[in-house]
Amino acid sequence: MSKKRVFTGAATALITPLTPAGIDYDAFGRLIDWQIASGIDALVICGTTGEASTLNDDEHIAAIAFAAEKIGGRVPLIAGTGSNDTPHAVKLARLAVEAGADSLLVVTPYYNKTSQRGLIRYYNEIADIGRPVILYNVPSRTGVNIEPATYAALAEHENIVAIKEANGNLSKIVETMALVEGKLDLYSGNDDQIVPLLSLGGSGVISVLSNLLPQKTHEICARFFAGDVKGSASLQFSLHKLIAALFSDVNPIPVKAAMAAMGFCQNYLRAPLIEMEKGAEEKLLAAMREQGLDV
Repeated sequence: MSKKRVFTGAATALITPLTPAGIDYDAFGRLIDWQIASGIDALVICGTTGEASTLNDDEHIAAIAFAAEKIGGRVPLIAGTGSNDTPHAVKLARLAVEAGADSLLVVTPYYNKTSQRGLIRYYNEIADIGRPVILYNVPSRTGVNIEPATYAALAEHENIVAIKEANGNLSKIVETMALVEGKLDLYSGNDDQIVPLLSLGGSGVISVLSNLLPQKTHEICARFFAGDVKGSASLQFSLHKLIAALFSDVNPIPVKAAMAAMGFCQNYLRAPLIEMEKGAEEKLLAAMREQGLDV
């Protein structure tokens, strides 16, 4: 079974610029253009970093439709979808495709969690709509982990093409890739593990860091694929302090503060998310300055 790869390299899990009145589409458009001009390989719209959990369905789909028009086919558009209610997840997936999504990043059901058998049914129903699906495993947020044998079962669906793995367990990822190599592409869901996952056959990263540094995040992957593993790792190491600062509070709280400091948006988050404490924000800004960012 031959499956088309969604992207190779770095995809930005893009913030959604918000104000008390809703989505700031002027800021959103500028951000999309800057990301593409900076060499990003793909964009994820309405993922975790895009505050999808506090967007209503109309806002969610409107953001995807706006991004599809703005991107205009220049890079792949991956729409974040998923729900703890399967019919709602299928509906969101269909609407995202109608709005112009090239592929779907589908998070596991959260809170009610389901079993591994339930995950197989959930993902197969979504994949049946006919667009490439990236499985999004982030157990620290959802309370459920996709097990290696479940990945192997899901790999048999022609439209399930990749994994965004954020479980942080390299041994489990090795076990998974031993089962699905050649059937599912692997993307790191953690910015501090890009090179380790590339070394396990990964195709890239779906990144928070690349909101700020799209070119450098792309370069980590590009150096690795060009055979410069040492250079790729060195760049990963040089960004470690900034990556740690970006995850010193609940994502996307720090990255929204960072992007606001760079002038891309207001530092506005939807409750229950709130702004960083000042001391933590100063450490983030200091780490950004060390990378040459003008904040």
